[in-house]
This record gives sequence, structure tokens and C-alpha cells, in this order.
Amino acid sequence: MAGIFRNIYDWLLRLFWATEMDVTVIGLQNAGKTSLLRVLAGGEFTVDSIPTVGFSMKRLQKGHVALKCWDLGGQPRFRAMWERYCRGVNAIVFIVDSADPSPDNIPQAKTELHSLIKNTTLDGIPLLVLGNKSDLPDSLGVDDLIVQLELNEISRREVSCYSISAKEETNLDAVIQWLINKAKR
Repeated sequence: MAGIFRNIYDWLLRLFWATEMDVTVIGLQNAGKTSLLRVLAGGEFTVDSIPTVGFSMKRLQKGHVALKCWDLGGQPRFRAMWERYCRGVNAIVFIVDSADPSPDNIPQAKTELHSLIKNTTLDGIPLLVLGNKSDLPDSLGVDDLIVQLELNEISRREVSCYSISAKEETNLDAVIQWLINKAKR
């Protein structure tokens, strides 16, 4: 009986007192943005995810926090719209394929990230950098990502970096906790 009352109490809290949060998820194509959001929403990981064309929006409910997540395409033609969808959000999540062996992957990700965050319209918005695909061999760890993406050079905002695997669900609890902490500000 106590379980029923707890469920009703939780439902009422979410209904009337949930904290809403806007998050923009960006990164180069094939970094795993859509796969991560699908897994966070309680769905299954799929290897053959269709690339996002333009943008999509997914709502996630985690405890008493409702996350509205904008998933933006990572192809070059969509990168110009990243800044517009990052304005006024509670957090920016930048995802990198930490196992991509191509020599241009990390330098291109660094260029796009730094180009985006130099916009004064985004000052103060917390940034979470996720090195996805940590389950694959030769994936970069957090320390390497921080150095190669020059995250220590970023100012005017809080910056955090985690190594994750959407496929294996590695460190996803830390990602959710980080986002929830930004909603409580």
C-alpha cells in the first residue's frame, strides 16, 4: 500500500513541481548523439541509427527533472544552426567519437566546438563534453580529450568532460546527475 502512495506522490510532484530544463546536444556526424538520447530515454541501443537531418527534439523525465533535448545534425551543412539552438539553454552537451581513427576527427571537433563557444550569446552556459564509444579499442580517455580539444582554454562557463559508452551505458548515470545539478541552479 505504501508503494502506491509513493507512486502517486511522485506523479504529483512531476506533474506540478517538475523542473524543466533545455539541453542542446551537438557534435560531429556519427558521434552518437541520437543513440545516447535514445538510451537515456530508456530505449534500446541500435548500431544502424539513421543520421539526424537538421534537428529533432526528445523529452526525457529523470526524477523530478524534465529534460527537453535538442539533437542537432552534425554534418557540415547543419553546424551553422548550432549557435541558434544553444542560446538560452541550461546546458550544452558536445559529443565526440573518442574512437574515430581518422586523423581529422578530433581537430575538426575542436575547431567546431571553439568556433561555437566563442559566441558571446552563449556566455555562461555550462558545457558537458562527452567522449562517446569508450567501449571500443583505442578510444581516447578523458585526459586526452581535455588536452586535444583544449578544454582548459575555454572560459566564461563551467566545463566538464566524461568518457561514456551509449552502447554499454557506461557513465550515463554521471551524465544525468550532471544535467540534474544544472537544473537545480
